Amino acid sequence: MTTSVTENGITARYEETETERLLVFEREGATAAIAQNIGGYAMLKVRPSADGDELERYYGFDMALDHAAELLGVSPHDLPVPAPADDMGM
Repeated sequence: MTTSVTENGITARYEETETERLLVFEREGATAAIAQNIGGYAMLKVRPSADGDELERYYGFDMALDHAAELLGVSPHDLPVPAPADDMGM
């Protein structure tokens, strides 16, 4: 299942793989990704792309969104979050 939403020139795509919940943001060719294990109880990993190397880990979704926004050069408030991703974080 993949859910996408576009707002403020940013596209957010949420999907679940066999091992992860993945939220990927794209803006003007730049990407940022937030990943969590499929069980939804581990720390969030921020990456420059869905399959990129981990940059940082966070307990809270707000902190992960702040970092993702920084990678894209936007305000965290500008990031659209698809409904299935609302409960990411610990």
